[in-house]
Amino acid sequence: MALNLNKNLKLYYSIREVSEMFGLNESTLRYWETEFPYLKPKTSGPAKVRQYTEKDIEQIRLIHNLVKVRGFKLAAAKKIIDNNRNGADRTADMIERLTNIRVELQALKRELDGLQ
Repeated sequence: MALNLNKNLKLYYSIREVSEMFGLNESTLRYWETEFPYLKPKTSGPAKVRQYTEKDIEQIRLIHNLVKVRGFKLAAAKKIIDNNRNGADRTADMIERLTNIRVELQALKRELDGLQ
């Protein structure tokens, strides 16, 4: 049996880590938790420290795509997610893949320009 080196070993992320992943304020994430009922990170300790899982991060990625990238209002984003969850997920995945491809292509172009 082969060892999976790509496996993410981190189970929980802090609100600061998640906010940095998406370039958001921590207060924005807290607000989204009140607006989107399925976005409920685990809280621990008396200080109620938020612990986001990979599933929570996927939810945030979807909301971020609809609200920040595509420019929908929160009410419209909720409606899209409620009415067509799979379509919204696929669209968010596709945009993320295309963005990653763009970054890779730009890096390749810089390397090729450096060879000339």
